[in-house]
Amino acid sequence: MDKNFQEEEMAQITKFTPPLYKQRYQFVKDLVEKYKPKKVADLGCADGSLLRMLKFCSCIEVLAGLDICASVMEEKMYTLSPLPIDYLQPPERSLTITLHQGSVAHKDPCMLGFDLVTCIELIEHLEESELKKFPEVVFGFMAPDIVVISTPNSEFNPLLPGVILYRHPDHKFEWNQAQFQGWALEAARCYDYSVEFTGVGHPPTGMESVGFCTQIGVFLRKYPQTSKPVHSEKPTEAVYKTVFKAVYPSLKDEKYLQNAVVNEVTFTAQIIKHRFMSKHEEYGDGPERKSKFQPSVNYFSDFLGKLVVEKNMEPFVSGNVVYVPLTTIFSFPKVNRLCGTFEKLCKLIAGKVTMSSDGSAVMLSTEYEENYITDFSH
Repeated sequence: MDKNFQEEEMAQITKFTPPLYKQRYQFVKDLVEKYKPKKVADLGCADGSLLRMLKFCSCIEVLAGLDICASVMEEKMYTLSPLPIDYLQPPERSLTITLHQGSVAHKDPCMLGFDLVTCIELIEHLEESELKKFPEVVFGFMAPDIVVISTPNSEFNPLLPGVILYRHPDHKFEWNQAQFQGWALEAARCYDYSVEFTGVGHPPTGMESVGFCTQIGVFLRKYPQTSKPVHSEKPTEAVYKTVFKAVYPSLKDEKYLQNAVVNEVTFTAQIIKHRFMSKHEEYGDGPERKSKFQPSVNYFSDFLGKLVVEKNMEPFVSGNVVYVPLTTIFSFPKVNRLCGTFEKLCKLIAGKVTMSSDGSAVMLSTEYEENYITDFSH
């Protein structure tokens, strides 16, 4: 059963805009932007909708999802795979996404070390025995810095059309505000967390005492990150089944970094060559070429001119070859940022770019190569 779809229909009737599930996801995203966690786990991840949103958060390097139902995760897990653009333009950060099948009532070492754990509309689906174990697993064993738990507020149900008892057939219970806050405060006390209460889905004007349609508890761990929880022993045996794993390309991987550097060096060298050759009468200043590519030349002109004047790094021609000093190319911000050091630049382009015999310059034919100068915003 698609609980998000069901809620979306309900949200349209009750005029929640955007729908409640989108408001919950946005709440988590805002929290991520505030605290910048590197590792985030979503318990009860279902089809991975929240993970698909969070994978675009630049601070996150590890995303994990856990759900009891493997088939629900498998239905849309392909949407968590890297796209072709991710390989063409790898980011600087690394990103690994993993989906596990298992119960939140069980402990598995793969869930250790996370900064943020989200439990969005999860606890109301747990049997009594599972709910009893839940605090020890999440707060005692996993012990992340931040835990976000959302659950329906039963006090709001009379305001929702068609809700007789529970909002979803699989709900085992739905708590009112006092019940949820009492449970949350006890869990926080036992495991050294503080907790703040909020929610999404505002009640109608004049009925503020009903509370939010979705109530949320944000738990913050009290003791420092360097401290180790004393509430739980760490088992070494894995109990979850991994159903999906995707490792995104990243410039932290040297093979992707090398490709990016080679492409940037080649592009920059072609721009420098074009500017240099455009000064020479033998190259020819046809109006079509000039009007089509002059913006690219102008984009680099001031910067390159300053380099040539200050550091005497002007390209030169010998025969039908233009020699572009590698030190000039390295001085361009993007190349410099990618490589860090001149020595690393030399190492990364070795054997990939045609160089002069002494390795000091990139060699390019004097023939015009317009394919390299097509993206003025490169």
